[in-house]
Amino acid sequence: MKALKTLITTVVITGAISGAALAAGTAPAPATDAGKTTVVLVHGAFADGSAWDKVVPLLQAKGLNVVSVQAPLTSLADDVAATRRALDRQTGPVVLVGHSWGGVVISEAGQDTRVKALVYVAAFAPEEGQSVADLVKDYPTPNGSKFLVADKAGFVTLSAEGVAKHFAQDVPAARTRIMAVSQGPVRGKNFEEAITVAAWKTKPSWYVLTERDHMIQPALQKAMAQKISAHIVSLPTSHVPQLSRPKQVADAIAAAAAQASD
Repeated sequence: MKALKTLITTVVITGAISGAALAAGTAPAPATDAGKTTVVLVHGAFADGSAWDKVVPLLQAKGLNVVSVQAPLTSLADDVAATRRALDRQTGPVVLVGHSWGGVVISEAGQDTRVKALVYVAAFAPEEGQSVADLVKDYPTPNGSKFLVADKAGFVTLSAEGVAKHFAQDVPAARTRIMAVSQGPVRGKNFEEAITVAAWKTKPSWYVLTERDHMIQPALQKAMAQKISAHIVSLPTSHVPQLSRPKQVADAIAAAAAQASD
């Protein structure tokens, strides 16, 4: 009986720890090779960690460790905290990758000493004291913004039409239907929150620029990429090149990883 009670207690404690980790936005990481570079992927708004599922196996095939953060999208601070928890589990060099809103997150979290390079994928790259609202104010409103839907709590999603025609217009319809129903609602106020540090000022950066983007104006992307002195990879894609051109995105990340390991 004592042995049974001990077993039950162990199961309960283990389950509680796992549940707490999931609630915090990041599950316990599988064991990784300490000597290898780890790629930490941060998704953007209207998405979740599965946004990287075509890129992950390509990076793993290149011999890289990979971690995909599940950002809660409830505030900039919360998303940065989730990313920092992922970084804290790494013992080797890290390439930190952000898509869209994730670029804001990696700009703040990327100051971590383990981070050796940053990769912005159709992402915002703000300056200290800048928010997304500051970055977009001088550019035409992108077409995808017309399909945003806000709930009474101020969380925003994209309509199914918005996902299919403006967020991921070069992704098969079967996938966009899943994306529409599994997207992470983002707190609208997030886009007014400014970063306090710009990691790109001290870390080498790459930028995957999406030329047919309906969510972030390509002209704005180019301006940000040039400002941060990034290695630019231009692709003729929608806002989600990690899904429509995963090989090219993985190659850009691998290039950053090669420099990180030098």
